[in-house]
Amino acid sequence: MVASIPNNLSEVIEILKTGNCRIVAGATDFMVKNKKKSRDELSKKRYILISSIEDLKKIEVIENKLKIGACATCSEIIDSPIVPQFIKDVIETMASPAIRNTATLGGNICNASPVGDSLPLLYALEAKLLIASNKEEKLIPIEEFIKGPGKIILEEYELLKEIVINLSDFNKIYFKKVGTRNSIALAKLSFFGMAKLNENNEIENIKLSFGAVAPTIVKNKDLEQKIVSLKTLTKDHVEKILTNYRELIKPITDQRSDEY
Repeated sequence: MVASIPNNLSEVIEILKTGNCRIVAGATDFMVKNKKKSRDELSKKRYILISSIEDLKKIEVIENKLKIGACATCSEIIDSPIVPQFIKDVIETMASPAIRNTATLGGNICNASPVGDSLPLLYALEAKLLIASNKEEKLIPIEEFIKGPGKIILEEYELLKEIVINLSDFNKIYFKKVGTRNSIALAKLSFFGMAKLNENNEIENIKLSFGAVAPTIVKNKDLEQKIVSLKTLTKDHVEKILTNYRELIKPITDQRSDEY
């Protein structure tokens, strides 16, 4: 196995240009994802270790946009004074404290797991991902970046540089993760919802996302707009909305549980 430890982002991009490379950040899932591969298979790629690149660890707010470097660890996000508490609340449900010290937000995204704990949050927030390469930098909505379980659109010469989140004034926020135990559990189901209500308790904006119930996160802008158009919800409205969302849910069978 050949590993490179670049000193800065420019060096990372130069190495990526050579091709046949694999980026490694926190590496908390590295052995899990590669446990069936032989030493010969693993040695065919060059691994670029990027966890110490400062340009990829920044957390800042610019023009009401929260920007989190792809290599910012979960613990660094939780400890940051500029990250909203509702984001920290979600990150704190991820794995154990020891793993959060090395696991990165960028890694959680690029793993593209349907049970990724950060993904319902990021889909609801309509996060955008800044992709860097020797050719250009481009912003891509997260729902376009993730195509299925373990499938992303990142080219071999590109890397995820940062996550960009608009800081909006939602005043109702709810997050729920259901697992087999209270902590350090893979999600069997996760939900993140946020809404903005006016002084008359009418819905002005709403974002809803469901994790671990389909190959990718379930979020539907058309249904969200229908909810906004109703302004207030009756019991009949809620039943109809739930029926619409049920049609989008396609349970998966994996190490978490059987399909039901």
